[in-house]
Amino acid sequence: MALQCGIVGLPNVGKSTLFNCLSNAKAQAANFPFCTIEPNVGVITVPDDRLTKLAELVHPGRIVPTTVEIVDIAGLVKGASKGEGLGNKFLANIRETDAIIHVLRCFDDDNVTHVDGSVDPVRDKEIIDAELQIKDLETIEQRIQKVQKQATTGGDKQAKLQYEVLCKYRDALVQGKSARSVSFDTKDEQKAAKELFLLTSKPVLYVCNVDEGSAINGNKYVEQVREAIKEENAELLIVAAKTEADIAELDTYEDRQMFLAEVGLEESGVARLIKAAYALLDLETFITAGEMEVKAWTYRKGWKAPQCAGVIHTDFEKGFIRAEVIKYDDYIKYGSEAAVREAGKLSVEGKEYVVQDGDIMHFRFNV
Repeated sequence: MALQCGIVGLPNVGKSTLFNCLSNAKAQAANFPFCTIEPNVGVITVPDDRLTKLAELVHPGRIVPTTVEIVDIAGLVKGASKGEGLGNKFLANIRETDAIIHVLRCFDDDNVTHVDGSVDPVRDKEIIDAELQIKDLETIEQRIQKVQKQATTGGDKQAKLQYEVLCKYRDALVQGKSARSVSFDTKDEQKAAKELFLLTSKPVLYVCNVDEGSAINGNKYVEQVREAIKEENAELLIVAAKTEADIAELDTYEDRQMFLAEVGLEESGVARLIKAAYALLDLETFITAGEMEVKAWTYRKGWKAPQCAGVIHTDFEKGFIRAEVIKYDDYIKYGSEAAVREAGKLSVEGKEYVVQDGDIMHFRFNV
């Protein structure tokens, strides 16, 4: 399941520093690998303490965490929607990602020049938003021309539905609002909206890149961003990229934990960012635990047991009989699968069971 988050931002906002922290194996924890598919695509391990705790009980041969792909997208300049700078490439790259991590500069530093001469994260956000909105508006206008006649004159219900969805999006975009601020009531409308693949309808996480002193509580710039995005259905995360780069330089896991404690953080911004990206993609994890390995598997939130079985192997989905499920907290409490069975806490679930994050699963199948 190769779902991707794209990191975007104006030049010099700390986008590449952040990407390099993500791409540095040491920046994670004791043993979090990173590999590059293309120069700008990183496969990054999702930190999950549950695997370590289970491993202490099961003593497996290895621990296999799950991963998420992060793409470093070339910096954007004004006029990208008209093809300025790397505009067309930038927009094509964003179209291919499933979610956007938007890095905003929220720190003052005279040594780091700003492309527009002053620090103003809300203006920066609006520059990128405007470019994406212009591109979306073009898409919408083209689609409207195609379906307008069918929708207004004929009795084509599908065309009418599409036309209504398109008009709703157009009204928002003309006002300078992103497509993600528009909501639809019926399933049919939601389906039609999804099929448009609009750039500004992708889920977004705003990352405020701050100085070290503001890493915990943020600063005035962060508050400005928070105010600007309140109607947008988007998440906000505070990260000090320069501090993260310093953490990445340290050699051992212990040193990094000590450094974090000194600046007053419980976990690194990079770890929080990866978890947030994972949640942004609407992903969750189920776990298989045995003597060979303790392994995390990725599935889409809301999936049922057979679909999750198919993540391990397609045969598991085809021949699915039932799933044996242990809740993570029960496993930790009782200490072993046998003890969980004895306590009557192992549940046997059928095809309709909606898998929950952290479920420890064992599938029965017959092909």
